[in-house]
Amino acid sequence: MKCETCREALSARLDGETEPTPPEALDRHVTGCAACRSWLARAERLHRTMLLRPAPGVPDLTAVILERTPAPPGEGWAARIALALVAVAQLGLAFAQLLGVEDHAAGHGTESLVGHLSHESSAWNLAVGVGLGWAAVRTKAASGQLPALTGFVALLLALSAGDLVTGQVTAGRVLTHGLVVLGLVLLFVVHRQHRRRNRPSPATTADTSGSFSTESGHETGEAPERPRQHRGFRRPASRHVA
Repeated sequence: MKCETCREALSARLDGETEPTPPEALDRHVTGCAACRSWLARAERLHRTMLLRPAPGVPDLTAVILERTPAPPGEGWAARIALALVAVAQLGLAFAQLLGVEDHAAGHGTESLVGHLSHESSAWNLAVGVGLGWAAVRTKAASGQLPALTGFVALLLALSAGDLVTGQVTAGRVLTHGLVVLGLVLLFVVHRQHRRRNRPSPATTADTSGSFSTESGHETGEAPERPRQHRGFRRPASRHVA
């Protein structure tokens, strides 16, 4: 038996595995080979020092971790469904203006609501309804609609209040603008829920920045440099410059 084969079989015996050679032949070789006996003595000492010890017991922190972990935000289906209903109502108002039904229901003369101005109002109401419906489906789109719709609602309420005081419009006509006001409120709620759902976890951000700083410090031996924060408008750059 070669010493290499003997030591391989001895290693398997120490690990409790099946020996590749007959035990009797292995023992005869060890008895007659001083080098393999010395190797076996060193291997036994190493094996004793590397014996696995049971890990110390630790308390079960599952309940504490779950208690301190904030619950994930919901999908906000109530606000999205309400926004979709407002969008449908706004579309109905737009189609009523296009078909001439809403003009008679409001009780106004045809001089103020027909013609080009009536078409512009119908197109705007239709666009608002489509935008609100799209924001209900894709909540990310709510942020882009907020500035324009907020400015429109603010100016509309101011002008409608003045027209109502001077008697140029009835209260029933002003109440029809409540749909777009309600749509703006629901749009803001959907936008806030979308931001809350897609906000990165503080623990994940801290772990990422901490590991990056630690690795940089160990590799260079210098204090890690804080990443620069870009503020303001970023000019577009070509692919090569980027």
